[in-house]
Amino acid sequence: MKKYNFNAGPSILPREVIENTAKQILDFNGSGLSLMEISHRAKDFQPVVDESVALFKELLDIPEGYSVIFLGGGASLQFMQIPANFLIKKAAYVNSGVWAKKAIKEAKHFGEVIEVASSADANYTFYPKGFESKVPADVDYLHICTNNTIYGTEIRKDLDVNVPLIADMSSDIMSRPIDVSKYKAIYAGAQKNISMAGVTVIIVKDDELGKAPRELPTMMDYRTHVDKGSMFNTPPVVPIYSMMENLRWLKKNGGLEAADKRAQERAETMYTEIDRNKLFKGTVENDSRSLMNICFVMNDEYAELEKPFLEFATERGMVGVKGHRSVGGFRASCYNAMTMEGVNALVQAMKDFEAKY
Repeated sequence: MKKYNFNAGPSILPREVIENTAKQILDFNGSGLSLMEISHRAKDFQPVVDESVALFKELLDIPEGYSVIFLGGGASLQFMQIPANFLIKKAAYVNSGVWAKKAIKEAKHFGEVIEVASSADANYTFYPKGFESKVPADVDYLHICTNNTIYGTEIRKDLDVNVPLIADMSSDIMSRPIDVSKYKAIYAGAQKNISMAGVTVIIVKDDELGKAPRELPTMMDYRTHVDKGSMFNTPPVVPIYSMMENLRWLKKNGGLEAADKRAQERAETMYTEIDRNKLFKGTVENDSRSLMNICFVMNDEYAELEKPFLEFATERGMVGVKGHRSVGGFRASCYNAMTMEGVNALVQAMKDFEAKY
């Protein structure tokens, strides 16, 4: 039976990316050594890093004056590393979900944190709106999480604010064009749209570095990694290679404009069925609905069918459609590599389950 991977992360990758990476794991560039065991200083690996950086800059149209670095530790480490490098006195944060809340907690170790907007009281069923005018002019930056994987909310625009902007784009980076010039920094764990787990991408504005009023440990200072081209210590070699292959695939398939179009098509198909089907209902206000993580539950009168539907969908080859343990229900994560075939298969399962009950 064909499997359709709707996992929220680590998540689906294009088949050719997996196969190409697997070949290099067996024999990297004909060296007789595995990609898993080569030195990161090997002459054949530096071009992998260089090409990955170049593809990021090309696909995202990153302007001059920004650096792209690859680190370990996931976005969770960035919750601390961002304020360590950029919080001087005070920062503003939008509390749009679990990960934003975690980022707020870590930032408080480094200075004053102002929560300028939150949807926590509504169980994060919408992305906060209208907060741009509430951001104090004297904050060092405004931090947002653009897509919230657990609750299925997303803000799909680059904000116009009069303070530096920093974004956690872990789960929607490379799904649409963005104006990088509006950001002081962007960071993303790779295991949603750009690679396997193990590497984190940080895009930083060079002239914003080195202003923190604290002495930073060497590894925590972004300048360390910018100066050494992500090679200060051993980088996550295999995930970086996988990322390069995925960026090649993305470029070959039309870049971010095409990725955005495919994302909208997948989401429209899914949300149309959720809204039509008598058994299901969406959990997010319409204008906050994520294109990446599509969350829904059984209608109240059919609540007892949650487990049977999960079993039914699993029997049809759907993988990872169970909702996060904190919210229940279902979540269809539709990252870049998800096909319309997979979406249509899930929609058909929903229709067939409706007909059965």
